[in-house]
This record gives sequence, C-alpha cells and structure tokens, in this order.
Amino acid sequence: MFVVLIVFMYALWSSIFPLGKIVLELSSPAFLTGFRMTFAGMIILLYLFFTKRFVLKLSGKQYLYVLLIAIFNVYLGNVLEFWGLKYLSAAKTCFIYGLSPFFAALFSYLHFKEKMNLYKCLGLIIGFMGFIPVLLYQTDGEGLFVAFSFISWPVIAIIGSAICSIYGWVLFRLIVKNNDISPIMINGVTMLVGGVIAFLHSFVTEAWDPFPVSKENVIPFLQGAFIIMVISNFVCYNLYGLMLKRFTTTFLSFFSLLSPIFASFNGWFLLNETLSLSIFLCSGIVSIGLWMVYRAELKQGYILANKKALLSG
Repeated sequence: MFVVLIVFMYALWSSIFPLGKIVLELSSPAFLTGFRMTFAGMIILLYLFFTKRFVLKLSGKQYLYVLLIAIFNVYLGNVLEFWGLKYLSAAKTCFIYGLSPFFAALFSYLHFKEKMNLYKCLGLIIGFMGFIPVLLYQTDGEGLFVAFSFISWPVIAIIGSAICSIYGWVLFRLIVKNNDISPIMINGVTMLVGGVIAFLHSFVTEAWDPFPVSKENVIPFLQGAFIIMVISNFVCYNLYGLMLKRFTTTFLSFFSLLSPIFASFNGWFLLNETLSLSIFLCSGIVSIGLWMVYRAELKQGYILANKKALLSG
C-alpha cells in the first residue's frame, strides 16, 4: 500500500519537470522559485492557523535545522534545478536528479548512523553505473555551457540541486522522526523562508521591469505556477514529509529513480521531446540497485513497520 503511494507520488512529482520548462519560458528561475514557495508557504501556514494547528515548539538546534532546510531544500534546491532545467530535457533533468539516493546514503550514515553493508554498497554501485551513459551525453542546449570535456554547467547545477535537496530532507527527518511535530508545519515555514530568500536573489540578479514576467505572460505564468504549486508544494512536499515518519531518506530517494520514466512520457506529451531509449535502459539498471537497497534496509530494520508513525503529525 505505502509502496504504491510512493510510486504515485513520484509519478506526480515527475510532471514538474516538463511543466517547469514551460513556465521557465515565461519567467526566470529565482523569481519562479520565490513566487511559488512564498505563496505556498503562506497558504499552508494560514490553513494551519485557521484550523488551530499552528504549533511550532522547537529547540534552538531544531530552529537552526529549519533555517538550513529553507536554504538548502527550498531555495538552493529549486533555483539550481530550474536553472539547469532551462538547458536540459525534462527526462534528463529528472534522471540526473536520481543521483540523490547516493547522497542520501552518505548523509544518513553521518546523521543517523545507518550502516552500509556489502549488499547495500553493491546496490549503490550498480545504480550509479546506470547513470554514467546519460551523464556523458550532452543535449544541444547544454553544449553552450560546457564546464569540462565530459560535463556541462546545467548538469552540475542539477547535481548540486539534488545534493541540496536531499540534505534538506535528511535534516527534515532529524526534526520529525522522533518528535511530535507536524511535517506540514515544517514545510509551511521552510517554504515561506526559502521563498523570501529566492525573491531577494531574484531582485538582486534578475531584471525587474517591474517584474521578471512580461505583461502579456502574467496570466499564463500564474496558471503554470499555480499548477506546479498544487502538485509539488501542496501534495508531494507534504506527502514526502509524512513518508519520512515511516521510511528512511535513502529508501524514499531511491524510488525517485523511477521518475525519469514518468518524466520521459510527460516530456513527450507536453513538450514533444523524443523518448530516450537510453534513459529507459539506464533506469532499468538503476532499478536493480533500488531493489537491492530496499532488501538491505528491510533486513536492517530501517523501514518502520509501525503504521502510526506515518499517520502521526
């Protein structure tokens, strides 16, 4: 049941990549992030306030974690993602984002002391091997931003986004795992703070005349930003936060390796992008690593069996 819900979450979340490319034709990356996150955070917090569920009692260390989540997961994760997405296909962006399980394993080891046995390491190695062909292939758009002979700046931006995002989710789990704190509350606060930071970034680096969206594109921009906000901020962010009550960050992030398949079909349907056979083949290789890591975490007892852990908060 929960595994089906995770797959559904990533199938829905993967639609953000082609939708994001459409909206980025109308706006700049930092402004889109600031607009989407600020207003989503405000709506979530207003909902919690009027339903009398606005409670944020944290220690000083946990408040620091909230600030770091806002900076890494919300601000840097999204600005870097949308900048890279401008020059990459939706499917390739989503596929590169699938590197997050490897960073999740590292951060979870450092923060939660989750052990890395031989079977899990082998799964990670097999999964990483599946990424190499796609990382080496460059699309026309990213060819203008070559950083090294084998990798471009847009690819580096997406890798950076994956690192920042997964580090934010690891910190998120540190707050909600053993505390009676609402994941929705944490999401609302971090979205608002991260959105304000993105707005400041946009104001300093992007052209405001009077906004980074032309008058004729205001309505299409608002429509696209609202759709992204509903799918990502309201549904997927909060569902992911709730899932962290039950599953490890490594396990959840490994399911993101299925997203490129959904993103490929969404990119084909919405943007007329060519379906890439290499992404499907590489996703199959990476999925073998997913299965191995799942088996290892199940045996290690990191996947909780308590249903109440997911539904609390």
